Amino acid sequence: MKPKKLGVWLIGALGSVSSAVILGTLALKHGLTGTTGMITATEPFEKLDLVPAEAIEFGGCDIREGSLRESIHGITQEIGGNIPADLRDLDAHLVGIEGNFVPGSARNCGDAIECLMPGVPRGDASLREEIARVIGQFDWFRKNKALDDVVVVNLASTEPPVGITSCHKNIDALEKCLDENREDSVRASTIYAYSAIESGCAYINFTPSNGALFPAMIQFAERKGVPVMGNDGKTGETLVKSALAPMFQCRNLEILSWEGFNILGNLDGRVLNCLENKESKLKTKDGVLSQLLGYDIHSRVEINYVPSLSNQKIAWDFIHFRGFLDAKMSLQFIWQGFDSLLAAPLVLDLVRLAELAMRRGEAGLMPHLACYFKAPLGVNEHRLYEQYRMLMNYVTERRPSAVQ
Repeated sequence: MKPKKLGVWLIGALGSVSSAVILGTLALKHGLTGTTGMITATEPFEKLDLVPAEAIEFGGCDIREGSLRESIHGITQEIGGNIPADLRDLDAHLVGIEGNFVPGSARNCGDAIECLMPGVPRGDASLREEIARVIGQFDWFRKNKALDDVVVVNLASTEPPVGITSCHKNIDALEKCLDENREDSVRASTIYAYSAIESGCAYINFTPSNGALFPAMIQFAERKGVPVMGNDGKTGETLVKSALAPMFQCRNLEILSWEGFNILGNLDGRVLNCLENKESKLKTKDGVLSQLLGYDIHSRVEINYVPSLSNQKIAWDFIHFRGFLDAKMSLQFIWQGFDSLLAAPLVLDLVRLAELAMRRGEAGLMPHLACYFKAPLGVNEHRLYEQYRMLMNYVTERRPSAVQ
């Protein structure tokens, strides 16, 4: 039997997360790293016949000029001694992958993002013309690499939120909006999500951008038989919140306040330094606690840009809580890490599980992937251990042994 080939199209292909995904996949292909951080590499997933790293081909788009090699070399230099020498010498492979990159779109994404695209002509194409262009890119990638399936992953910078109106709630209304070229209702993420679904590609929104998978787009995915999921990958501070907040519930301790302070560098930090882009991120980070606890608390998240941190991200959280005899106590934690390296194995997991869903003919939202997202669509459960149980239940139901 001919080996399966899976295409992964990365939106924001020159970004730090995309670079880490590509670097990690090449390292796996060449036996230069282990699978630490990948949930799909653990024992429960062994019988699912998930697509291996060797079968993945990368393509993608970006609005910036630049080199994948430079982006990846930047990561290896920053991590330093943790990177095998062999991994630094992958230029030939990176050149081949760069050949699959094309100019991206920053339509209606705000000044913080549009100022990054000096090499990409803005033009005056209609929404339908831009959708046709993106679909053409997906078709070219599929044919050029002789791919069996394609998964599109949005790893682009966070867009300003789009106001949800009637055209976002019904697919027929959305189609009319696109026909009438109503740009105010659309972001670049809308263009990519629609084009992916129309092309029969699974779509993962790893960003907080709400212009991608609103109700009308989910209806479209169901109609087209395409699996989709989002929003906003859960890699650090919110991951800890979703594991730690239930502990207070289990001990009947009342949380009074939860303050979070985040500092980060790289392009993500630069874009989030813009208030309209930061608004999208704060909505997914700050909305988790009240849903977890079932009651409102004083909670605030701050995100500040510190250029010297580069690829690192640091979160300091202060939790004020009340215990027996109304005694007030506190807990603090600091989370520090390379955000792109925390995200990369999750992206690989999501790609493999999305391909499995396509192979099994599943369509619409994939709620079993809730543990990967800060704001999982179609899921009201935010406790990490319960979200993980949802994933394990899905895996158990689909293992061959469960059918025999």
